[in-house]
Amino acid sequence: MAVNLSKGGRVNLEKEAPGLQNILLGLGWDCKKADGTDFDLDASLLMLDAADKPAGDNSFIFYNNKTSPCGAVVHAGDNLTGEGDGDDEKITIALPKLPDNIEKMIIAVTINDAEARNQNFGLVDNAFIRVANDDNNEDIARYDLTEDYSTETSLIFGELYRKDGEWRFAAKGDGFAGGLKAYLASYGIDS
Repeated sequence: MAVNLSKGGRVNLEKEAPGLQNILLGLGWDCKKADGTDFDLDASLLMLDAADKPAGDNSFIFYNNKTSPCGAVVHAGDNLTGEGDGDDEKITIALPKLPDNIEKMIIAVTINDAEARNQNFGLVDNAFIRVANDDNNEDIARYDLTEDYSTETSLIFGELYRKDGEWRFAAKGDGFAGGLKAYLASYGIDS
């Protein structure tokens, strides 16, 4: 049974799922259709080193750069509508393939063209991230984002990080106005 987390909550993934090798990150959301304008939300993962800096070229994995250079992180593709139940976008991580210098992975979702469309996460319902064992699709942890993010256009849903040699997950819910550019700039990336 999955551990349900609140903002700031943490879980040791390897204690909850001994022998964990492959992670599935399922991200989902529903958009309010108040004005009929379509929403396009995009999930991404940023691989960081021990100094919280991008871990090399192409360490930002998203719909237009689907696979990390090491082959460990794979984005399943862009869902342009977010319609339907369950995961809207998925990212898989093969832990044994990760280079030793990867200490943290930030999982974020950004609203594409948010400023031009006058959209923000206050118009998004039922946003969640689930962390599952990709080998048996059993959920390990889940975080439902419940705050009102009425100015944010990019949100860090969670982070995977190494501590004492074990992978853990933290529920974040940290938002940025200014979309993808503001989010990436916080890690020193010029988009």
